[in-house]
Amino acid sequence: MSNHQKRLSVPDTWPVERKTETFTVKADAGPHGEAGVPLLIVLRDVLGYVDSRKEARYALNQGTVRINGDRINDEERPVGMFDILAFEEREEFYRVFPGDGGRLALTPIDADSAGSKLGKIVGKQSVPGGDVQLTLHDGETLLVDDETAYDTGDSLVVANEGDEIVAHFEYEEGALVTAVAGAHSGEIGSVEEIQVTPGSAANNVLVEQEADGGFETIEDYVVVIDENFVSEDSSSEPSSAEQSSGDSQAAEPQDDGESSEDDGGDEE
Repeated sequence: MSNHQKRLSVPDTWPVERKTETFTVKADAGPHGEAGVPLLIVLRDVLGYVDSRKEARYALNQGTVRINGDRINDEERPVGMFDILAFEEREEFYRVFPGDGGRLALTPIDADSAGSKLGKIVGKQSVPGGDVQLTLHDGETLLVDDETAYDTGDSLVVANEGDEIVAHFEYEEGALVTAVAGAHSGEIGSVEEIQVTPGSAANNVLVEQEADGGFETIEDYVVVIDENFVSEDSSSEPSSAEQSSGDSQAAEPQDDGESSEDDGGDEE
């Protein structure tokens, strides 16, 4: 298997320019599967905190960057939908949120909100011992006692420390949702109708919006959120690859004379 990723073939969710270079960094194994974006791309192409892989490694080795509460030192660690990024020295916190065209974008949040993350239940099964295991969209699994309390399609807010479920939003008509993929990625509205499709085809969801009338998408593309989530995200403009700050560094590299060198296999 190749250790390189061509820019022209990266997933649509990756916020990178495709024609500037031939190669870019390849995501390591981890959460979110193929949809995960390497942390290096977030630091360099989205936020503009570093210019190269070397600078990213130096910054991460300071131990001040967290994803969902965990300290991260791997620049290839995948970052995906609804992950929480915390930059402790800067006192900056972001939630990964769907942007225009399905590209991942970063929405600034406060420190209190950074203590938990949203997850969509995509799987549910009984496990030995009588517990029920829930699988979230990013691959995280949780054990719960009450089998009837949660269903696939519901959303949970899970604390970063201890994996405690702090909120539960049911997937049902009237629920507030956001589209995370497809033509309406990033749009928010209320579920007007869930159209059950016979056979193996995905169910359709009609989403009502006050301003634009609404849209239709498939069930897999919607995630239930709540009013606090919306007001919090709408308070600031999301960061994207086109809105990179580019004016500051997460940390200065030890050798300033090599800050513009090739990324060691990242781009060739």
